[in-house]
Amino acid sequence: MKARQKKVVKKASVRKPGVEKKTDAAEGSIPLFNMTGKEVGKFQLDKELFNGRVDKGVLYQAVRMYEANRRQGNASTKTRGDVSGGGKKPWRQKGTGRARAGSTRSPLWRHGGSVFGPHPRDYYYQIPKKVKRLALLSVLNSKMNDEKMIGMEDVTIQEPKTRKMKALLGALKLEGKTLFVLDKIDDNVTRAAANLQEVTLRNYKDFNTMDVLRCDTMVLSKVALEKLTERFVL
Repeated sequence: MKARQKKVVKKASVRKPGVEKKTDAAEGSIPLFNMTGKEVGKFQLDKELFNGRVDKGVLYQAVRMYEANRRQGNASTKTRGDVSGGGKKPWRQKGTGRARAGSTRSPLWRHGGSVFGPHPRDYYYQIPKKVKRLALLSVLNSKMNDEKMIGMEDVTIQEPKTRKMKALLGALKLEGKTLFVLDKIDDNVTRAAANLQEVTLRNYKDFNTMDVLRCDTMVLSKVALEKLTERFVL
């Protein structure tokens, strides 16, 4: 007799009537904090730019370009003409019973040259500016969707001490790699973050797609947020 199959009844989730709660990312805004880690308000981003759309194809093109441009292209091999020696014919052409050979540096021989090996070259190339801008906008939207983008009223440190920067990270409850995007980078802030490998400082004019992809959380000053749209002006 066939064993009776147990019927598994899954309870359907019942949605309670009412208005769904929208997240800050859905509304196109990010939380704004002060130096003590207290939330003091929201910053409304440009809804035309920060609409939550992420173009993965454009991101792939940008990452491929940035990674290619980092390559030094120093790999090099020697062909049979580059290897020292081999100028004398090993044996006569005919009559020995062995295969004919003209050089001991043939790729078929031990200590011979390489065939189709790598040679120094330049891997540098560029993608169109509009594609580059779209990639940056896509990665910013991705951070906003994941709620990994926050704003700060101002980033100022009185003493150039590492403990001051660590205190700021602790107040904001930030873990992992953090990217600070500022309107201008103060010398005290630079020195305070110099010994922290997980902290990266960038000016709002200079950061790129790879900087945002590498970080876990992105922190922008209020002035940098106000000027951020300048990066996307055609």
